Amino acid sequence: MSKKDVVETTEAQIAVHWKEEDYYYPSSKFVGQANLSDPDIFERFSLDNFPDYYTEFAELLTWYKYWDEVLDTSDAPCYKWFKGGLINASYNCIDRHLKDNKNKTAIHFVPEPESEKVEHITYQELYVRVNEMAALLRDTAKLKRGDRVTIHMPMSAELPITMLACARLGVIHSVVFGGFSASASADRIVDSQSRVLIVTDAYYRSGTLLDHKINADEAVKIAKDQGQTVDTVLVWQRYPEKYSSDTPLVEGRDIVVNQELSKYYGVRVEPEKMLSEDPLFLMYTSGTTGKPKGCQHGTGGYLAYVTAMSKYIQDIHPEDVYWCMADIGWITGHSFIVYGPLALCASSVIYEGVPTYPDAGRSWRIAQELDVNIFHTAPTAIRALRKIGPDEPAKYNYHFKHMTTVGEPIEPEVWKWYESAVGKGEAIIVDTWWQTETGGFLCSTVPGIKPMKPGSAGPGVPGIHPFILDDEGKEITEAGIAGNICIRNPWPGQFQTIWGDRDRFVKTYFADICRNPDSKDWQDWPYLAGDAAMMAEDGYFRILGRIDDVINVSGHRLGTKEIESASLVVQEVAEAAVVPVAHDIKGKEPDLYIALRPGVEPTEEIARKISDAVCDQIGKIAKPRKVWLVPDMPKTRSGKIMRRVLGAISNKTDVGNVMTLANPEVVEEIRVMVQD
Repeated sequence: MSKKDVVETTEAQIAVHWKEEDYYYPSSKFVGQANLSDPDIFERFSLDNFPDYYTEFAELLTWYKYWDEVLDTSDAPCYKWFKGGLINASYNCIDRHLKDNKNKTAIHFVPEPESEKVEHITYQELYVRVNEMAALLRDTAKLKRGDRVTIHMPMSAELPITMLACARLGVIHSVVFGGFSASASADRIVDSQSRVLIVTDAYYRSGTLLDHKINADEAVKIAKDQGQTVDTVLVWQRYPEKYSSDTPLVEGRDIVVNQELSKYYGVRVEPEKMLSEDPLFLMYTSGTTGKPKGCQHGTGGYLAYVTAMSKYIQDIHPEDVYWCMADIGWITGHSFIVYGPLALCASSVIYEGVPTYPDAGRSWRIAQELDVNIFHTAPTAIRALRKIGPDEPAKYNYHFKHMTTVGEPIEPEVWKWYESAVGKGEAIIVDTWWQTETGGFLCSTVPGIKPMKPGSAGPGVPGIHPFILDDEGKEITEAGIAGNICIRNPWPGQFQTIWGDRDRFVKTYFADICRNPDSKDWQDWPYLAGDAAMMAEDGYFRILGRIDDVINVSGHRLGTKEIESASLVVQEVAEAAVVPVAHDIKGKEPDLYIALRPGVEPTEEIARKISDAVCDQIGKIAKPRKVWLVPDMPKTRSGKIMRRVLGAISNKTDVGNVMTLANPEVVEEIRVMVQD
C-alpha cells in the first residue's frame, strides 16, 4: 500500500463496522416484580427537572436532618450534593434495618476451601461487630472524624465490617485491592497520609493460604522512606485465635484485632452525624502515567446514588440473595457489595477465592447452595468461565432473575453465552457502563422498562444525559459515528475531587470541554469520561473502550474491542487481545493474541480462520498483522489481560516488571514465540 492509498477519517471518528444486535425482552414475570417499571421515570428525570429529581434517590435513605440545597455549584465542578443534610452511612446500612429485620442475613461469607462452613452474618450480628470495631478504631487506634485509614485486605466479612466501622466514626477509608503489591499500598498510604494500616494475616487464593501480613511490613517501610509514618498496624486473623502468617508481629506497632476486640465487648458507638458533603472514602485509580488518583466520594450523594442504582437497575429487593463477584477493593465492590445492597437490607454474598477453584463449577455450586437470584460479574470472569467450563452451569439447580455485567464492554458472543448458559434463558441482563469516578452506573437499560441488546450498554440511566463529542469538541448527533462520550449534567454519585489535587481533577475530567472555566453553572462543566463510544439509532450507547484503545490503521481509527469481538465469533477462541504495532506506511497494525479453549490444539488453520473472521466481520482494513495462538494471556491478579505487556512484546520494547502478574511465567513463553 502506498501513502496515497491511505484513507483519512476525521481524528474523532473511530471506524465502527459491527451490526446492531437484536433486542432481547424481559419476561412478564420479571416486569411484574420489578422495582421500576414506570416509563414516565425518564420524563420525570429530564434535564428540565434537574437537579431536583435526585431527591427521589435521597428519599431512599434515613437522614438526621434534611438538606438545605439539593446541589451547590458554587465551587464547580467540585459539587456538594444535598448540602447541609446530616446522615451516617453505617446507620443507613445497619441500624435502620434492625427494627424489622435484625435476624435477616446481611452477609453470606463463603470461604474458598469447600470444607469450611459458610458464615451467615445477620444484621444484628453485623451491628454488634461494627460497633465493637468502631470502638477499637476510636480508642485503640485513636482515629477520629476526618482521619484517613488505609485498608489492605482480601475478600472477607471483616472488610465490610471495618469499612462500616470507619463510616460510623466519620473516618475516611481507603481500601486497597488485596492482590495489589506492598508498593501500591504504600503509594496510597503516602497520598492519603494514613497513620493506621489495617490488614489480614493470610487468605486463600487458588487453594493456597497466602501470607498477606508480609505486604504490610513492606508497605510501612516504603511509606516511611517517602515521609509517611504508620504507627499502628491492625491485623485481622483469618482463623481467630491462630496467627497464620510467617511474618512476625512488630511490638508496639502491630495489634491483633481479634484479641483486642475482647476489650470492647458490648460497647456501642453512636454514629457520627456527618454532613452530606463530608467525604466517605477514597478510591484510588491507577493512572496510566503518574501517581494513582485518589477519587474522593462524598457521603450523602454517593450513598443515595448507589442505593437507587441497586434498587432500580439491579432490581434488588430485601428478600433477594445477591452476589456481586467483584472484589471489594474496587469501586464495584464498594458500591454494589457493601453500600448499595446493605442500604436496601439485602443479603450480600462475599466469596473469598477464585471463581474457578477448585473447578469451573464452583460459582454455580455457591449459587445453588445459597439460592442466589441476582448475579453480578465482569466480562473477564464470564470469559474465563466460558473458556474452562462452558457446560458447567447446566449441571446445577440455581435460577437467576437478573444478571449484571460490569467493568468493560462485553462482546456479543460472550453476552449470548452468558444469557443462555449462565442465565438459562430466564435472567435479564444489564450491561452497565460506569467508572471509579462516577460512583454508580451511567448507562444501562432499566431492566423492567427497556429491552436488552447484546454488546450495548443501553441509554443513560434515569437522570444521566450522555452525548458524544468529536476531537474538536463538536457534538456528534449522527448515529453510528464514534467519539468521546461525555455527560451533560452532574449526578450525586460523581466523585467530589481528586484527593489533594483539585487542579488535576479539573484538568483530567473537565478542562478540555469546559465552556467557561470561571462559570458556576453546571451546564458549562460537562464530564469527559475518557471512553470512546457510539450511539445507535435507538439511543443506546455502545462503549468501545478507553479513547487510548484505538488503533489508527491507514487513517481508519479501529476500536480494539471490535477486533477482539470479531475473533470471538470463532468457536475455538476463548480470549482475545489486540495491541497496536508500529508500521512505516499504515501507522499502526493490529497484532491479535488468542487463547484457545481447553483441549483445542493451536494450528495454522485456526489462526487463518480467526484472521478471516476479523476481515469478514469488519473488513480487510482490520486484518491482523499476525494471529498469535498463546498458551494463556498475561493477567493481573484480578483477571484483567495485560495488553501493555503484549504490546511491548509485539513492539520489541521492555515489558517492565511482570512479577506481580498472576502468571508471570507465560510472558517469557510468549516473548520467545513472538520475537525468536
